[in-house]
Amino acid sequence: MKNKLLLILLLFTTAAFAQKRAHNPADIIHSMNWDVIGSVNFELDKQNRLLPVYGEMIRRFADQEFSLKGYIIPIKAGLKQQQFLLSPLPINQCFFCGQNGVPAMILVNMAKPVAYTTNPLLIEGILKLEVVDAATAAPITLNKATASSTK
Repeated sequence: MKNKLLLILLLFTTAAFAQKRAHNPADIIHSMNWDVIGSVNFELDKQNRLLPVYGEMIRRFADQEFSLKGYIIPIKAGLKQQQFLLSPLPINQCFFCGQNGVPAMILVNMAKPVAYTTNPLLIEGILKLEVVDAATAAPITLNKATASSTK
């Protein structure tokens, strides 16, 4: 499981360096909170680590309740998901996350497992920001999260 998570994180963080492609703009979830997530930049340091650069826009929400409407991107097979990535795009377009103005996916740790769905969910939890190599760990996390349907 750890290897799968690392692979997924590597894919979503390196997507920022991929060539520009088009996605279906009608599918993206726009919100002020996704704009906050999208304000994070990434830069390579001298040790070739991809580190997040947090501006004031996102730092003011650190360690506080934060909500995002998004799509579940599983990192483990199963009908119930307790840890997953949350994306502003559906799973068939999540490879566009982190590029062309689409915010990067974030890691969600649920308080209780939630049933997998292809419909967007409203996720609320504590926003955690870490300065870690984004190629091997998730720098942005929602912890102790709860979910509700957006229908």
